[in-house]
Amino acid sequence: MQTLGSSSSVSLSAAKPVWLSASAPPVVRVYSLYTAKPSSLNSDSNSMATASPKWAQKTITLPPQRRGCHLITPKILNEIGPDLSEFKCGLAHLFLHHTSASLTINENYDSDVRDDTETFLNKIVPEGRSAPWKHTLEGPDDMPAHIKSSMFGCELTIPITNGKLNMGTWQGIWLCEHRDHPTARRVVVTLNGI
Repeated sequence: MQTLGSSSSVSLSAAKPVWLSASAPPVVRVYSLYTAKPSSLNSDSNSMATASPKWAQKTITLPPQRRGCHLITPKILNEIGPDLSEFKCGLAHLFLHHTSASLTINENYDSDVRDDTETFLNKIVPEGRSAPWKHTLEGPDDMPAHIKSSMFGCELTIPITNGKLNMGTWQGIWLCEHRDHPTARRVVVTLNGI
């Protein structure tokens, strides 16, 4: 049986992996595109590794939309563009202030995808008098809207690279409106990075 090192008496078959032992986990060093290696951190005063993090935040009010999925990327970019351009690397966090609408990232070219998504949601979350929901204070679309909102969620986090949202070619930000009667929706966008 093979042993660990010449002076060790522990066999390989009996040794626990480091990550399973009671001791501290091993230190993993990761160097990103924008972080200097430790040996050069103090050699360049203009290094991004020494840059102070920045924050920016804006609340965007989206106009009322009919029920369905709506591409809102252009509106978001128009509102945050000047601040976004100041970030070399970071994260954009979008948070929707509502429980009957949602945010998601999906197809930004073919509107049929948005229509098909709405059809799917309506098929899997029933509405009307035959639906099993107790919560109908604001109408038959009330509880289904809450369920759909929970399915997609009310927040997104998108990387920022060189002053732009780093999304794929065919990706866009959607507002999914789950109510029959349109209302304005508020999205808080928080930018953080260097």
